[in-house]
Amino acid sequence: MNEQLKYLQSALQKNPELKYTLVLNLWQTDFLRFYQSQTNYNISKDSSSLNATLYKGKKSCSFNIDHPDHPKIDAALAAALEMIDAMPEDPDFVDIEDDLTLAEPRQIVNNIEAFSLDKKTRFLNDLATRAAQYDFELYGTFICNYQRYHLLNSNGLDKTSTLSPIYLEVKAVHKDSQVTVLQTFGADDFKHFDEAAFGESLLRKIVLGQNPVVDVQPGEYEVILAPRCVAEFAQYLSFGMRAQAVDSHNSFFEGKVDQKLFPAMFSLTDDPADPRMIRMDYGDQGHIYRPLKLIEGGYFRAFMCGQYFHHKLGLPKNGNLGVCLKVDCGAAKLPDMIASVKKGLYISSLHYMNFINARETSLTGLTRDGTFLIEDGKITKVVNNLRFTERISRIFENLIELEDTAQTIPFSGNYAEFSVSSAKAPHARVKGFNISSSTRTI
Repeated sequence: MNEQLKYLQSALQKNPELKYTLVLNLWQTDFLRFYQSQTNYNISKDSSSLNATLYKGKKSCSFNIDHPDHPKIDAALAAALEMIDAMPEDPDFVDIEDDLTLAEPRQIVNNIEAFSLDKKTRFLNDLATRAAQYDFELYGTFICNYQRYHLLNSNGLDKTSTLSPIYLEVKAVHKDSQVTVLQTFGADDFKHFDEAAFGESLLRKIVLGQNPVVDVQPGEYEVILAPRCVAEFAQYLSFGMRAQAVDSHNSFFEGKVDQKLFPAMFSLTDDPADPRMIRMDYGDQGHIYRPLKLIEGGYFRAFMCGQYFHHKLGLPKNGNLGVCLKVDCGAAKLPDMIASVKKGLYISSLHYMNFINARETSLTGLTRDGTFLIEDGKITKVVNNLRFTERISRIFENLIELEDTAQTIPFSGNYAEFSVSSAKAPHARVKGFNISSSTRTI
């Protein structure tokens, strides 16, 4: 046990009237940024933080300490003990997490060491050389983390976990037209990183990006949604599958457990064990994180619920967080999916999405990084970025087919410790996708 964590736990044991949850994070980050096909900067950073939440009856108080030491811990604890009696009671609080189940041990490689700075720069330089043949320059980030996590609480939890996620995002930008295309990779094991396939996929998008740029009129279109889009729509849909959304009456799924809401081809799982994703051992407050079927064959099956809302709402407790979402594959081949579209759109990526009405799953957002016109089954032109206004539930209700393979899509907050998570999805063909306007910009 880290000495600082042990020191705080010992201090708290002198206050037997308190319950507590303590989380220690030890974090290494290697962050490489590239700009105009040149390495812009590389940051290697070590950080640590100690978070504590104290409970006294139905009152609670939290504090967080960066790079903790004894004087910082003493000061933060003294302030919390002085403050907690003045805090309001939460009438719905019952107890902190009591699931003592430990995750199965697994081998974790430190990916900062597994893919060195030299290997990263050689790979990116080779990619930049190939992109330059088409007058494209590369921008993006290559992040590797190594995180050790230790959670203790007064109910006897003592859990540790090690993570080493990878996040690679490469955006290619044409020097003249400013057309952009995107390629990403995320996982926690470099054996799944196929450098050749990554480069070939990016080059195919670059070639498509050389086509003429056009606008399209507002209206409903048949669309091919790239895996990144499908994953993001699934993430937004999953907000209504959280117990918090039920509690605030903002959930589309409230009162709909075991109802058929979508086509039979659509299944969604929160799967922290998939070896091609960024895996997680523990979920909410340290509860064991296991695969959870959220939508199965079109039927809504479960809410993601931790200890607090389990007691408040009576929902089954699972501790799932929705940070490992996976959309099941279908049976279609991507070339056949595109060939089946008479006139429609291929949408590569989404940007700046915001809910209009979360309970109705309605939102608005923009397309980005490669929107293409499909005519007579072929991608023919680049389309200016578009604004769409849709209900996510309607998007998945309007599924025509799903691709037979899926891609892992990484997502990064890029704040403080550059946290990284992933989702997994196939391409999807969807009818009646509502385009509300063109931005008239690329």
